[in-house]
Amino acid sequence: MHPPAISTEYAFTAKVQVGEPLIVDHTPDGVRRYIPITGGSVSGPHFKGAVLAVGGDSQMIRSDGVFVVEARYMIQTDDNVLVSVVNRGLRRAPPAVMARLLKGEHVAREEYYFRTVAQFEAPLDSRYADLNNSLFVGTAEREPTAAIIHFYRIL
Repeated sequence: MHPPAISTEYAFTAKVQVGEPLIVDHTPDGVRRYIPITGGSVSGPHFKGAVLAVGGDSQMIRSDGVFVVEARYMIQTDDNVLVSVVNRGLRRAPPAVMARLLKGEHVAREEYYFRTVAQFEAPLDSRYADLNNSLFVGTAEREPTAAIIHFYRIL
């Protein structure tokens, strides 16, 4: 007997522009980083819109070098509906690759692992209300001034 496969459906891609990190150096849990979100765009079959310049990505670099991320921000759709986003995930890479990422160098997405799980909150009376009732996973990549997340609805 084989367990059922998980199916997904591509929903949209968010290009989230980010500012310079604020770093609280070595804490009891690791190195804390806070990355301000400065804007961005959203595009895909589910909707189009803008990432607003509010919120940020709170990151913890664990002792094993893995980044634990939690981004909280807002999307404004092209028809002016606000959608809240909480996106949690992990980013890991060999030390040399992670050093290149931290320097702001372009690193091919195949060289590191960056995956997320997102929860959206949309108004119940909007055409986006179905975002409230599904789980989404993301494959992400890092650019020097942005994170790009490709979101997939788990069916």
